Amino acid sequence: MATVDEAAAALRDGELVVYPTETVYGLGADALDAAAVERVFEAKGRDRDKPVSLAVPDVEAAREYTRPSDRELAFMREFLPGPVTVVVERTDAVPDVLVAGRDRVGVRIPDHDLALELLAETGPLTATSANISGNPSARSVDDLDAIRERAALVLDAGETDGGTGSTVVNVDSGTIHRRGAHADAVESWLADRD
Repeated sequence: MATVDEAAAALRDGELVVYPTETVYGLGADALDAAAVERVFEAKGRDRDKPVSLAVPDVEAAREYTRPSDRELAFMREFLPGPVTVVVERTDAVPDVLVAGRDRVGVRIPDHDLALELLAETGPLTATSANISGNPSARSVDDLDAIRERAALVLDAGETDGGTGSTVVNVDSGTIHRRGAHADAVESWLADRD
């Protein structure tokens, strides 16, 4: 079975790695390496107009690559780590390819020990489901489709807790872009702070 050290080494070499989160398995690459991010789009067959999120180990790490407002920061501290992706203003360190040229990036802090251990070792990774675009997300390595052959290695942590993707939210505009895990709690938080 692959180790976090082996995964971190592969990621530093620009390779792709499948890693577990509390929702589904993710496909990771160095999120600050434009060529590695491009490989994620190629592996998934993903439309280049669809941004990919950035996974980090904690809120302080997120602040190194983004410029969250006070409201967004309060939200992040309430919901992260957890199955929520917060869309915030990015810094120039975040490559255009990751965000399809937009000025905002989705930030994800997975609530999964192995994912957090990997992120602490590597820095920001891509946070996108480990599947060919249009195929179902994988809750176990047995569920992985052809993406398995396109990744250098797979960190196997058994079955994930949830099969639903993260809720994607723009806190400043109060917009939920995708309802997923904890969507009702996110909606309630946004409503209470209008």
